[in-house]
Amino acid sequence: MNKNIFLVPVFSFISIFSFSQDNSAPANNAGEIHGNMQMDAQYYNPDSSIGAPPVPEKMLMNSFANINYTKGNFSAGLRYESYLNTIQGYDSRYKLNSIPYRYAKYTVSELEVTVGSYYEQFGSGMILRAYEEKGLGIDNAFDGLRLKYTSHGFYLKGLIGTQRNYGTQGPGIVRGFDGEVHLSELFPKWNEAPTQIVLGGSFVSKYQSGDEITLASGQPLKVPLNVGASAGRISVSRKKINFMGEYAYKINDPSARNGYIYKPGEALLLIATYSQKGFGLSLGAKRVDNFTFKSDRKAGRSDLDINYIPMLTKQNTYSLLAFYPYATQPTGEIGFQADLQKKLKKETLLGGKYGTDISINYSRANGLDTTILNSADDSSRLGYQVNYFGMGDTYFQEINFEVTHKFSHKFKLMLIYANQIYNKSVIQGDPGIPTIYSHIGMAELSYKISDERSIRMEMQHLYTTQDQKSWAMCLVEAGLNENFLVSAQDQYNYGNDNSNERFHYYNVSVVYIKSATRISLGYGKQRSGIFCVGGVCRYVPASNGILLSVTSSF
Repeated sequence: MNKNIFLVPVFSFISIFSFSQDNSAPANNAGEIHGNMQMDAQYYNPDSSIGAPPVPEKMLMNSFANINYTKGNFSAGLRYESYLNTIQGYDSRYKLNSIPYRYAKYTVSELEVTVGSYYEQFGSGMILRAYEEKGLGIDNAFDGLRLKYTSHGFYLKGLIGTQRNYGTQGPGIVRGFDGEVHLSELFPKWNEAPTQIVLGGSFVSKYQSGDEITLASGQPLKVPLNVGASAGRISVSRKKINFMGEYAYKINDPSARNGYIYKPGEALLLIATYSQKGFGLSLGAKRVDNFTFKSDRKAGRSDLDINYIPMLTKQNTYSLLAFYPYATQPTGEIGFQADLQKKLKKETLLGGKYGTDISINYSRANGLDTTILNSADDSSRLGYQVNYFGMGDTYFQEINFEVTHKFSHKFKLMLIYANQIYNKSVIQGDPGIPTIYSHIGMAELSYKISDERSIRMEMQHLYTTQDQKSWAMCLVEAGLNENFLVSAQDQYNYGNDNSNERFHYYNVSVVYIKSATRISLGYGKQRSGIFCVGGVCRYVPASNGILLSVTSSF
């Protein structure tokens, strides 16, 4: 069925609200229309030296535009997407020109109804999270019906739909219910109590037709048509202390990601925080065992994920600090994180006139302590046994120190040191690659020349004796006025054992900003590597060329 047929009733509804008004009514009764757009276009030069292949089209483009209409308790909207063709590094299945996202939503008393496309999350997302991340090329929006009901401390959600799978819909049907109760709202006497408690629970099931598949060995295998997952959570806040815990369980869900085993899955997430003026501490732990959950049992990578496993590692944004990013391992991992933030007081020896900010972060992710079951002894196809409290190989570890000091109202300095352990063979699936041990340093200096002019410099260095060895990077960025920003940077793999591969990856760009419009034009080389956001990653191939990016909103 043509999905654009849905636009007819949506815009008919808008027309009724917009134009069937009494002529004497104020013009703003017609409602409001808002939106935004983005276009990224890249022209490619072949560059065999860095592994950048020729691109037949020469230029590739990703673009989208959102248009949303609101009037009172009613809203509707759509997103048009165009990929001509998909920029390298994004899945080629995004080759489309269509309106894959469109919705209508209205509220009646305590009930909210959404039809069409929508994003949703239950709790931390461990059993359900539909979201969009353009930078990763991820969009697993639901298409169907969602209901939300709120009353006297109760927050209820129910949904049913299929998931977006690039230009089509996935084969599975997802059904879910989430409930949350805020005890302080349920019992008014607790409103002023020092302890606030929120309880929640979720249930999600997916249905996919076909109760038998054929393994690579030729063996037929029975698989469940329906797979259910449930979760319970609690959030407790008392003055400066907050605690959140969630546990999720999923029945056997044989899939391509877990080798079609029948072992149930489970996940546990615990986070505690303490904060007061000038000081903050966060502690987190998680344990994940066989918790891939997809609406298509044959899907790979991040395709058609129903759920999302929160990451407990620092999300670095500086290029060399993010050179070896961690990707969560839903098939099995144990993770920990401790994050401390401290602001040294002004007018002290270490705080100086303007104060000093210190951040210390420690994160670690290990595999599970498992014993693989021999096929002859595994008639139930459980795959492996787990020592629940044991830890397996180290996947990732980072110790990160960050200091920011403002010397004057114009000059600021940030220093970062990080020590990382990166198991590339597990995280990136490159067997035989040794674990990488690295030291990274970064210094950022920013100076405000005037209200409209500023300059910023980054100097970064990554030292390692594994993989491609050491890198150096420098960036200079200047704000010429309130509209123009220019920058130049270079990453240099000076430590590469092969002297013919000690490349400079340089980039220059000009940015123009006017009101809600931003235009960026750059030229340079991009090294191949992994780009991650929130523990979800995509591969970025090497490239050489011109990149134009335009964003605007209204």
